[in-house]
Amino acid sequence: MLSTMMDDQLSLATLLRYASTFVGDSTVSTWTGDGVRTMTYREVGADSARLANALTDLGIGEGDRVGTFMWNNNEHFLAYIAIPAMGAVLHALNIRLSAEQLIYVANHAEDQVVLVDGSLVPLFDQYLPQLKTVRHVIVVNGDVATVHAPAGVTVHDYTDLLAKYPAEYDFPVLDERTASSMCYTSGTTGDPKGVVYSHRSNWLHAMQATTPASMGIRNDDTMLAIVPLFHANAWGLPYVALMSGANLLMPDRFLQPAPLLEMMEAVRPTFVAAVPTIWGGVLAGLAAAPQDISYLSRVVVGGAAAPPAMMKAFEEKHGVRVIHAWGMTETSPLGSVAQPPQGVTGEDVWAYRVTQGRFPAAVSARLVGDDGNVVPNDGSSLGEVEVRGPWITASYYSPDGSDVDPSKFDDGWLRTGDVGKISPDGYLTLVDRSKDVIKSGGEWISSVDLENAVMGHPAVAEAAVVGIPDEKWDERPLVAIVVAEGATVEPEELREFLADRFAKWQLPEYWAFITEVPKTSVGKFDKKRLRAQHADGELTVATVR
Repeated sequence: MLSTMMDDQLSLATLLRYASTFVGDSTVSTWTGDGVRTMTYREVGADSARLANALTDLGIGEGDRVGTFMWNNNEHFLAYIAIPAMGAVLHALNIRLSAEQLIYVANHAEDQVVLVDGSLVPLFDQYLPQLKTVRHVIVVNGDVATVHAPAGVTVHDYTDLLAKYPAEYDFPVLDERTASSMCYTSGTTGDPKGVVYSHRSNWLHAMQATTPASMGIRNDDTMLAIVPLFHANAWGLPYVALMSGANLLMPDRFLQPAPLLEMMEAVRPTFVAAVPTIWGGVLAGLAAAPQDISYLSRVVVGGAAAPPAMMKAFEEKHGVRVIHAWGMTETSPLGSVAQPPQGVTGEDVWAYRVTQGRFPAAVSARLVGDDGNVVPNDGSSLGEVEVRGPWITASYYSPDGSDVDPSKFDDGWLRTGDVGKISPDGYLTLVDRSKDVIKSGGEWISSVDLENAVMGHPAVAEAAVVGIPDEKWDERPLVAIVVAEGATVEPEELREFLADRFAKWQLPEYWAFITEVPKTSVGKFDKKRLRAQHADGELTVATVR
């Protein structure tokens, strides 16, 4: 028996029409350094039609890839909806990838047009001669004369181009499983992997994100999107904003603590999304120059574990609730959000808030042990986290067909590479990445647990922990420390600070003081590079036993 329900497609064109019509007075704004420039969603709808017309005249049709090489700003937000709504495929290029990786992903995706921010033209210029399929470059907020285009590539000014076209476009009715956009992983091991999202997955992911069990975005929210639009499907924030009618604030290139605090003071967002490393810098900025940020009702952090000390500092000193989330490029990216269960209050909530969160109904999860068997969700058994669901990728993109690498996929499940445990009520706690967990004398030591504990010391600004070779124990932890400005601390003091939190055999004996923890292109600790620095003798290591 079939239902009597209509079979309308979950198309992003429908979302664009809704937002530009029924919540058309809501806005997207870009910080300029001394104020904001603002568009209403009604204007976004009109310019989306103009951009779709322009791209059509440039030969872009359904399924063709259109790249962006841009900061978070109004025009990038507009591209996020206009390109998939017309049936093309948005490919947000990660501006922080190495030259080799950036060229690889643009060629692998076969981008035909790239929208480039004017401030990024000098960087993009270095790659352009090696981009085999790019035929058009559209310069946004910049000078077309600064682009040194090779033969066969035409350069356009964004504003002049859009001015040629009407604010009407017949957006097609697409199968909801049609590709809408694609992102590549950061490629910390091997070449970056392409993930292709669908209109359906974007739509369902956005619906989940608006629920109270997730981000809880409402029409009266103003969202500050610090997370880059080129990272992990922008956490779905553009579609969440359009669906909910929330206002959106874009930081452009102003991502340091001082300008972030300045723009927050001016616009007073109620919601922020960012990786913990950036938000930790904001906390330090507030300590140096206090200001009231109590207008923030919640801050969602993901991409890496947020130190509990940082979360509690925001809560106790500034009245701001920091919420853990977990996900990855392959999961669109929200896989879980740490909202405590109903009825839990007081200090008891922290047992839930320091986890990576509870899985939503649409995401199935399991733990698989080293022997390949599923382990129970009992809150203590460890295994690799595997997930599946309507916004989880089932393969990686390849021009020759889907790539289902068994090291990444297991009988229809995505292997996340994260080692963790799941409680009976569905809360995920990550212990480590499988490649980062330290195996010492046959036992596991969590680098994440050590990092969070060390960063709880008031003299520590950042700490990263990696395993280094040891003749007796196979591996031992090395702690790399960035000391807080104006503070001093010795390894003996830090080891003593950890003594009542870890078993004696887990306490690190190797310590290094560094000026900055190396970061990946998406702001995570680059432990691969840290291990290489140690192997190459670039770190001065103190031994304390």
